[in-house]
Amino acid sequence: QVVLAESGGGLVQAGGSLRLSCAASGRTISNHVMGWFRQAPGKEREFVAGISRSGSTRYYTDSVKGRFTISRDNAKNTVSLQMNSLKPEDTAVYYCAASAKITAVVTGRGWYDYWGQGTQVIVSS
Repeated sequence: QVVLAESGGGLVQAGGSLRLSCAASGRTISNHVMGWFRQAPGKEREFVAGISRSGSTRYYTDSVKGRFTISRDNAKNTVSLQMNSLKPEDTAVYYCAASAKITAVVTGRGWYDYWGQGTQVIVSS
């Protein structure tokens, strides 16, 4: 069992930056593909970014490419999402997710076994 806890959300003006962190406990995440998803009010939860087990491969949804960076520290059992040049449309609850059953980053949320409680990000215009 992997327990995930996100932190770092908040209110920021458009153009600003936030860094989200995801701390894992219970088991090591070194053998898990990790992902960040987000859910805006009235919308489905969508994939934002993913990182392979070793950290060598990263994948982003088109709308955040060049602005967001996902990283992981397997020694510390953490995953981060650096978000720059934030836009109002980035407003959502952001969730960290983990999967031990895939070996490459996938965007479908059904592939992820473990989820955090989420952290709210609000970007004002």
